[in-house]
Amino acid sequence: MKNHVADRIDTFSAISLDELNGKAEMLARIDNKYIMPGDKLKRAIESFGDMFDVLDIGGTRAFEYSTLYYDDEERRGYYDHHQRKRKRLKARIRSYVDANLHFLEVKLNDRRSTTLKKRLRIAGPMKVLDEQCFDFIDACHREVYDEAFRKQLQGVITIDYKRYTLVAKEGGERMTIDCQLEFNGFGRVANAPAETYIVETKSARGNGIADKIFRTLHAQPTKRVSKYCIGLAATGQVLRHNGFLPALRKLQLDDVANQRLVAQTLLVPLPNMHVTPELQVAA
Repeated sequence: MKNHVADRIDTFSAISLDELNGKAEMLARIDNKYIMPGDKLKRAIESFGDMFDVLDIGGTRAFEYSTLYYDDEERRGYYDHHQRKRKRLKARIRSYVDANLHFLEVKLNDRRSTTLKKRLRIAGPMKVLDEQCFDFIDACHREVYDEAFRKQLQGVITIDYKRYTLVAKEGGERMTIDCQLEFNGFGRVANAPAETYIVETKSARGNGIADKIFRTLHAQPTKRVSKYCIGLAATGQVLRHNGFLPALRKLQLDDVANQRLVAQTLLVPLPNMHVTPELQVAA
């Protein structure tokens, strides 16, 4: 990820993981997501240096992430999101490749539509969730929605990317910058342009320092940015994706998503569509 954006972030002051968590533990937060070309993001970053530190672990600042997402055979998790259902759950195993750490993460929405994330450390990715993982998902669902989780989950897509994490010097706010996104599901791969970034700001009220700086550059949050939903559309696993077209267009993945949608609509077989997905998982 060596480019003008990376070069500028490399001049930021470093912060350790413990320090970052002490300043901005954001398991309950309001998120804003932006999809930006590198030239616009670089202009914003010029203003961040005096206000943000960058996570640095052993001299590494751009960290590799590999995330395996789970859904049922009907992709009801995807369609719940597409239809904007409040009661929905997203389950994934996130692998921090550089540190060889793995967590089962469960994301839900509370009654105020605030994102809640709960996680459990595990040994590594698995295509089929074991009993411990399923029990954790069920417990999270019962806690937030007061009912059991009844879907049968399986691994459906792996998403790989590199990430910078910035935290406000005054605390209470963090920001992630992702690039080099690769979506791999059912043997089909889709890649976002290297110089296009997904930026996510996280703050208690959703109006942090970074959001204000982006507004001065006429950069508005992109609606409905879900890597999982974008990935399913781009790899041709769903029949509807109009709700995510703005994000697909900004990532230049709308053409491939539309081509694969047409192929499914015309009942043209796609590679490996009806077999168990050969998903890439982190070692």
